[in-house]
Amino acid sequence: MKTSSSTSPAVWLVLLAAGGTFALTMGARQSMGLFLGNLNSSTGLGLAQISLAFAFGQLWWGLTQPFAGLVADRYGPGRVLILGVLLVCAGTALIPLMHSSAGLILAIGVLAAGGAGMAGPSVLMAATTRLVPPERRGMATGIVNAGGSFGQFVFAPIAQGMTAAAGWVSALQLLAVLPLMALPAAWVLRKRPAAVGAPAAAPVEPTGQVLRRALRDRSFLLLSGGFMVCGFHVAFLATHLPGVVVSCGLPAAVGAWSLAVIGLFNIVGSFGIGWAIGFQGGRWRMKSLLLMIYLVRGVAVLVFVLSPKSSAGMLVFAAVMGVSFLSTVPPTAGLVARFFGPAHMGTLFGVVMLAHQVGGFLGAYLGGKTFEATGNYTWMFYADAVLAFGAALMHLPIREASRVAVPAAQPA
Repeated sequence: MKTSSSTSPAVWLVLLAAGGTFALTMGARQSMGLFLGNLNSSTGLGLAQISLAFAFGQLWWGLTQPFAGLVADRYGPGRVLILGVLLVCAGTALIPLMHSSAGLILAIGVLAAGGAGMAGPSVLMAATTRLVPPERRGMATGIVNAGGSFGQFVFAPIAQGMTAAAGWVSALQLLAVLPLMALPAAWVLRKRPAAVGAPAAAPVEPTGQVLRRALRDRSFLLLSGGFMVCGFHVAFLATHLPGVVVSCGLPAAVGAWSLAVIGLFNIVGSFGIGWAIGFQGGRWRMKSLLLMIYLVRGVAVLVFVLSPKSSAGMLVFAAVMGVSFLSTVPPTAGLVARFFGPAHMGTLFGVVMLAHQVGGFLGAYLGGKTFEATGNYTWMFYADAVLAFGAALMHLPIREASRVAVPAAQPA
């Protein structure tokens, strides 16, 4: 009988497939904020209505992930990833054809965001966790996470340049085609969990049972609450940072470069956090790393709000936020795996991602509502800072001990 090492793809191929898929889907999705002004001018719906479509996309991206993770846990990630990529392409291509709030919700919120959720972190992180050795998981998840950041770094300037050269409709059509390059990754990551486990693995706890235990676990709930705040940050900036730039009287191109800088420096943050998780066998506690990340965010937001606005200052703010932007993902995924093991990683990390996207819905939607009500984003930034400090405190009581339970006919 072949061992898992002989039947599983090489680690570098797994990382290329998962990181590349995340780069292509995240790059397309995170660049859509650049088109908010164009959509407003084209449809005349108003910033709040268009923000609602983006906000619904944040929520739907999260809602799809527990179910996509459940299917991937049972049947393997291959088909889930293929369907997800095709939906991203279809939804993005349809955006310029939609002139109503319901149409934009369908294209941006249901199709594009739902597809990105199916080909998103819950499935990709779970596949990576199962296909690489335990001692490499910290750095591996950091590399996959960096793939999403690299996509944002590359796609934002491409979208801005294409908009300037051929118009925003052509730019969206290009973003609709590029994710198709992720389709070969589905074959690399296709293996079912049973195919890559140990030959004589112990029985796996039923999904419903482990899900009920997780939802009663204080540490799991605190981790999810902190990740909800992360979603608020990420969605607010991804959707409204170009608008923040314009409201500060800065050139529109600074918005695209700010998104690109966030992506570039998040690569640094993702690699750094992956190294820190795996440093000398994991001497650095993951909850402590998360606490520090949220503290950095809170301080950075306050400094930005209180400082004079300039192009250089905007790019420095983007760089600082970029280091912490998605660097929460590897330690959060690592804690989920430590709590309950890799067998149900797709499902449980999908639940955590759902919490993240509830925060994302609020960040994207309230950003538009706040701007319409006040003419600026100042109060959103203050709320952002308060939430960041609150999220840091939420990680203090978390216990990192394993909760893995092996079902057996034993008395309780």
